[in-house]
Amino acid sequence: MPLFDTVLQEKPAIVLEIGHAFTKLGFAGEPHPRSIISSEVLNHKAKSSGQTKPNKKLFDYANEADLYDQLVEFLKTIFFKYVLVSPKDRKIVIVESVLCPTQIRENLARALFCHFDVSSIFFVPIHLVVLATLAVDTALVVDIGYKEAVVVPVYSGVQALFAWEAQPLAAEAVHEHIKGELILNGVDEQLLTDYIIEDIKVRTCFVTTMERASKWRKEEKFQTCPDVDYPIKGDEIIKVPGIIRETAFEVLFPDNNDHLNLANIILNSILKCPKDMRKALAENIVLIGGTTMVLGLAARLKDELLALLRSSQYENKLFVKNFKFHKPPSKANFTGWLGGSIYGATDLVLSKSIAREAYSKSQQLPDFTNFDETRSHGRV
Repeated sequence: MPLFDTVLQEKPAIVLEIGHAFTKLGFAGEPHPRSIISSEVLNHKAKSSGQTKPNKKLFDYANEADLYDQLVEFLKTIFFKYVLVSPKDRKIVIVESVLCPTQIRENLARALFCHFDVSSIFFVPIHLVVLATLAVDTALVVDIGYKEAVVVPVYSGVQALFAWEAQPLAAEAVHEHIKGELILNGVDEQLLTDYIIEDIKVRTCFVTTMERASKWRKEEKFQTCPDVDYPIKGDEIIKVPGIIRETAFEVLFPDNNDHLNLANIILNSILKCPKDMRKALAENIVLIGGTTMVLGLAARLKDELLALLRSSQYENKLFVKNFKFHKPPSKANFTGWLGGSIYGATDLVLSKSIAREAYSKSQQLPDFTNFDETRSHGRV
């Protein structure tokens, strides 16, 4: 029987993309995740003491034992509340960054193999598998999630890890800015929960143009967008000033001597690559992550990149004239998951996964830096 027939006849693998803020989950071969849930676990200490507190963030742990326990509890919720299947003897596809801490990866594998008795785990790097959604093998992948923005070039199906760049320019920084500005405007801090801040950001804020951002930084007068009223708890209203709506995302484009805004790290990543790669990367930029979905970000980012090309910092270095952005066939916040779904529906899930029997011998994970090579020889 052909190998791909075996894959189709077996139960589909469960695909997980566990992020700092949200987790996407579903089955291999499907076009979108079954659920997108918060990466949180029940705060048992608060529950036992009768306190009313938000759930504890999954990766907010004191030690390795605490991390393992929280992963086990979180995976229980996934398997028995959302995907509604027994994990025993199931294949699991984990979509993750190659920059993921080893401690998290090893404890996740131990929880899946030792506690849930899954049959195999297939770790796939998000910056590589996202290209399967576009059917290309060369791109500059810019992942802007909750904690940080990570830029990884991929050329001919191989991640150029020597050229990666990362900075804490993501949703968390935006949330802190919005919260701080609202408190300065007289809003009660107790009202500004993580959920409320996230909702205000999504519903009311946007990325402004370079011209208007320059006026704001120079403290020049300009007509801001209208204020909006955000209703909360029935009759209570939070007034969101127009200047906050328009400048909330300026934390992603800091204007300082460090030269480490979003546009800078993208150009620095390209500049680290050999000259013959740079044009192809600049013309194949892929934006993923929930933060990239904000209105106006792609247009602002392109303007910033073109402006930097004309600056003395990058002039006569990159030899790039234009930047082009791909539009994936899915929402940016789960494009990485979709890439994992595609990989999980191929024979790679059989030939390149870590089997339970192999893991039980040493309880150690192999070096994943060889994934690019296996992908190049077994293209999807």
